[in-house]
Amino acid sequence: MKPQKQYTEEYARIGGIDHYLLHYKSKPEDPVLLFIHGGPGQTESFFAFLVEEYAARDYNIVYYDQRGAGKTWLKNKKSKPDTEILKRDLLEMVLYIKKQYGKEKVGILGHSWGSVLGSMFALEHPEHTLCYIGCGQVIDIMENERVGYAILKETIEKGGNRKDQKKLEKIGEYPIAHFDAKVYRKMGQIRSLQGKYKLAQDFGKTVIDLWRRSPVMGIRDLIPFMTSLSVNMQLMRELMSYDLRKKGSCYQVPVYYVLGENDSQTPIEISMKYFEEVQAPDKKLYLIANAGHAPMIDNVEDYRQAVREIIHRAGSLAGDSGKWKN
Repeated sequence: MKPQKQYTEEYARIGGIDHYLLHYKSKPEDPVLLFIHGGPGQTESFFAFLVEEYAARDYNIVYYDQRGAGKTWLKNKKSKPDTEILKRDLLEMVLYIKKQYGKEKVGILGHSWGSVLGSMFALEHPEHTLCYIGCGQVIDIMENERVGYAILKETIEKGGNRKDQKKLEKIGEYPIAHFDAKVYRKMGQIRSLQGKYKLAQDFGKTVIDLWRRSPVMGIRDLIPFMTSLSVNMQLMRELMSYDLRKKGSCYQVPVYYVLGENDSQTPIEISMKYFEEVQAPDKKLYLIANAGHAPMIDNVEDYRQAVREIIHRAGSLAGDSGKWKN
């Protein structure tokens, strides 16, 4: 007998365009978590099955493809995003999900670039936010790149790989404050080396295998990955000057970080330093062992357990009314 499908898909009209949503539902009374993917422009709904299928999960979770990414881009190829547009989309998306699931508040989980949108949403819209979960948390993109590059350089020098040393020398100055196609190529070369030394997510065989196994992806869905730079160039330019510390560290909602202990793409020492400054009704940091920038791929069980614990913790604080207990 063919196993029952674990998910539902839909397109919702958000911000004047059709957005792709992927739902993994639990019981109606359970909390709802919205997953905001990274990139910019790199959907992560293709690996949702790895985390969500057949899991002992007591919360509902929704993945969506942002404007300029994945199946949403395939439906709206002329719509190019910027940060303000995506922030408006996210607010409307949360309102839509609240209504669909009958909730007063929704948990927000932002991964990588998604942690930029997620952090701003939690700071600006606590009235809609059950809790904020940062994964692969971006604090200051330029500082991330500087520290990540230094760790990579030291690792290569200690390893004595002359070929990789020459690759770094050829890349030249890095990071660079402005963003264009040339800088993007440098970033790609850095990411490739970081992946080789398990300092960042290696978008090689593992991701290809997940794509092939994904129940919601087809050949056509590869197109947005190949066009993501041109579509999201404005977002990348804006991201180069982003610094979460300038947005503040005082949250009116619980804040939790789920970080891969080996993450040098968004170096954990930067995230942990900011987290120490965070003021919130509740906060806790989870370090995922044997994991890098994408702990939900590198160590599924520990990541899943951390998210479950967070949802229970935030839910008990909120109570049935969706308001904080005194």
